[in-house]
Amino acid sequence: MGVDGETIASLRRYLEELKETGVDEIPRAAASREEQPVPPPEAVAPASVPASSAPVAEPQAATAGETLDDIRRDLGECVRCQLGKQRTNLVFGVGNPRARLVFIGEAPGRDEDLKGEPFVGEAGQLLTKIIQAMGFARDEVYICNVLKCRPPGNRNPHHDEIVQCAPFMLRQVRAIGPEAVVALGTFAAQTLLATKEPISALRGRFHDYHGIPLMPTFHPAFLVRYPERKREVWDDMKQVMALLGKKMPTKKG
Repeated sequence: MGVDGETIASLRRYLEELKETGVDEIPRAAASREEQPVPPPEAVAPASVPASSAPVAEPQAATAGETLDDIRRDLGECVRCQLGKQRTNLVFGVGNPRARLVFIGEAPGRDEDLKGEPFVGEAGQLLTKIIQAMGFARDEVYICNVLKCRPPGNRNPHHDEIVQCAPFMLRQVRAIGPEAVVALGTFAAQTLLATKEPISALRGRFHDYHGIPLMPTFHPAFLVRYPERKREVWDDMKQVMALLGKKMPTKKG
């Protein structure tokens, strides 16, 4: 019996959720009645390439004093990869061009593709709450994604898409010059840090990203499904707040 597209998409989402917690394989005890093991993510999406085996080229030499507007103009109505031919809107990024803190996710989802702005769906609303709890307004920070166009069905980005798009993201970070970066979720963290380490092993401490302290943490979409993991994200954000000299919010009552 063949497997329909909806079942495959559900399996992909389930495996991505497992990856967020650092689970890289499914124990045999979790196999189906026919004792067929669940395929690893690489088997589900063979065109996806792990960050560590998909090195991102350095961006074209950025001119001194390059601004976000300069980068957006350079990006143009991008069709450098297949995603440019399928998107509704290119999602560049929003926020303060001189932000002290930058949040970077994986890629736009359906809501973001429709609106042309990153993190505007349910996960985006949770991210906004996290930002506000840290003592910032959403427009005080900068928010973007590694990719600027939505992959079909929210699949993992492909190697050629990363190579074409990630350099623009790095140029954005350099143009802003933040004091800290937060990588949201497995894909963003692994891509920015060029590693295959699971997010569960990466989070909880700072890493170096081109001379900028980077804190990996769980993606807000993961927290929507597993709200009990919010405490771990808040622990990560408290370290970011301390780095930025932000006072911890006082409890009311």
